[in-house]
Amino acid sequence: MTHLPDPEQVTVSPALSVAVFCGSSLGHDPAWRAAAEALGTGLAHAGIRLVYGGGSVGLMGALADAALAAGGEVFGVVPDFLRTVEIAHDALTRLEITDSMHARKQRMFELADAFISLPGGIGTLDETIEILTWRQLGLHCKPILICNIAGSAQGLVGAIEGAIALGFAAPDLRDAYAVIEGVPALLTHLASLHAAPPGEIEHL
Repeated sequence: MTHLPDPEQVTVSPALSVAVFCGSSLGHDPAWRAAAEALGTGLAHAGIRLVYGGGSVGLMGALADAALAAGGEVFGVVPDFLRTVEIAHDALTRLEITDSMHARKQRMFELADAFISLPGGIGTLDETIEILTWRQLGLHCKPILICNIAGSAQGLVGAIEGAIALGFAAPDLRDAYAVIEGVPALLTHLASLHAAPPGEIEHL
């Protein structure tokens, strides 16, 4: 069972840390790789620490490589059994190995002040939905940003809207996340988080 810290006790680190959920494959649209690279570069230039799944392939690898090339801090978190499947990145600022997927998600939560969802497969969807569920349950107040690249967010947002329409989720679930159109707008939004005083980031 996942145990999360009391949201009242969660503090923002001096350097903003953002966890990014994204695919271990590149997908069919070159725009998705370009977006991952632009985000990695933008985070590094803004002095924002990247926390991600620790892989060196797919969008994860493109994101991490771009951040590292731009001089950014990159923390990876990968389960031991995925070290070869996702080919754990060997040049990160820090790489943590966990014993399960659940531990990976909890550790990424602990390291991050905010969350970004980029295009990805069911693993990315799982990570995004779980962090939304934790927020819906009042376990945290950290910002959750879904970055829409060439229509990539339509399926995820459609599933959320479907749950609301069917009466399985309250309409205020929409307040738990924001859909941001493209990386430039995402980086602008992150700049406001980066400038926020400690303890006030959850209100943005």
